[in-house]
Amino acid sequence: MTDTILVLTEDTLATTDVQNIVNLYGDEDLAFQVLVPADTEQNLLGAIFNHLGSGQFKEAWETATEGVPSRTEATAEASEQLATSIAEFEAAGYTASGTLVEEDPLPALRSAVAGGGIREVVVVTYPNIVEDTFHRDWASKAREELQVPVLHLYSGTSELG
Repeated sequence: MTDTILVLTEDTLATTDVQNIVNLYGDEDLAFQVLVPADTEQNLLGAIFNHLGSGQFKEAWETATEGVPSRTEATAEASEQLATSIAEFEAAGYTASGTLVEEDPLPALRSAVAGGGIREVVVVTYPNIVEDTFHRDWASKAREELQVPVLHLYSGTSELG
């Protein structure tokens, strides 16, 4: 039976992200299962702090004025992110599948791990100053609850969270 790596991402996985993930495992025969939340409950205050903390003043203003996307908008965006991320794994020569999940991805992570065959969880996010600092990010929460290793990578980099 092929081991599965569960990948939770808040955005489309780029080629670089997929390469960083698969490079962790060498030539092992693995499958990847991608989870993407249809996030309508964005933490606006946290997002604004993240932009301000990294000097992205224009982005902070845009985040503050855009508001929360509708359920339809969030689902459409997440579906596109999921399809592209799966295609990236397949282009790299791996078997991949995926699922859209609710805003809080922890129940979906618990369910997938409980179903068996999940060897490890890889969480790919952008740096979130507030959540990362107080260990309220997805990876920290998953580490507290799941009985498998959890790795946190920052999107677009090989930097660990």
